[in-house]
Amino acid sequence: MSPVYRQFDRAELDREYSPSSCVADLAAELAAYTEGSAAAHAAHPARRDQRYGGQPPELLDWFPAAAPGAPLHVFVHGGYWQELDKADSAFAAPDFLRRGAAFAAIGYGLAPRWSPAEIVAQVRRAVRWLFEHAGELGFDPARVYLSGSSAGAHLVTMALLDPEPAPGHRVAGATLLSGVYDLEPIALSYVNEPLGLDAEEARRLSPLHLPLAGLPPLLIARGEYETAEFARQQDEFTAAARAAGVPVRAMVATGRNHFDLPLDLGRADTELGAAVLERFGG
Repeated sequence: MSPVYRQFDRAELDREYSPSSCVADLAAELAAYTEGSAAAHAAHPARRDQRYGGQPPELLDWFPAAAPGAPLHVFVHGGYWQELDKADSAFAAPDFLRRGAAFAAIGYGLAPRWSPAEIVAQVRRAVRWLFEHAGELGFDPARVYLSGSSAGAHLVTMALLDPEPAPGHRVAGATLLSGVYDLEPIALSYVNEPLGLDAEEARRLSPLHLPLAGLPPLLIARGEYETAEFARQQDEFTAAARAAGVPVRAMVATGRNHFDLPLDLGRADTELGAAVLERFGG
């Protein structure tokens, strides 16, 4: 078969963008999100299904901090813009709540019902809504930190690049896990079947091809056990951000894969969690 992207033929490209190829049991990896999130909701009061926009999926789950003026940690789930939910995204909430922070898990529409451009717009609206309601929700708008995994890292980056951010507010920092920053290979792979990206839209929605100057400090990480393309995506985006003057810490988390890395977000006893808490607080 002839190459469809760089040196990869279609089967090879599909494998490179199949993170499950690096794990033994995908179902068990995903179950950890669901079980951890269910435990978080059982143990901590949360405002579930808080509406941030007018479309049906524009909802978030809000975990208030114990005291006003707290930092806020916001998580955006992955799933290739077509799977998972905010209900699977609260697993890190207890770790941040114990440290006095508030926590929000953003929900958004999924493909094929919603296009990638519409999903980007939804996540941007969610971030704006949080800033606009900081007083009501009781967190410090100067200490808002975003994180996202896989497609969620892409969505967080696009939210940071919002051309119409909440007036007077700025995200303090972001953690990007196993992200996709260049959508060109996505548009050429099996992942695109429900997304419907063409080459022009893939480039327009690729953070790697957008002006990055002015982004807040970034922690960009991936697991040790990931495909070569996820490693390349991280390396190229890290280089581009640094070239634009963005403060970046890049890391490869020992012993972690694409799916279990997010579970470490707020855990100070892990490589990723220690870096998050040290650099971004909360």
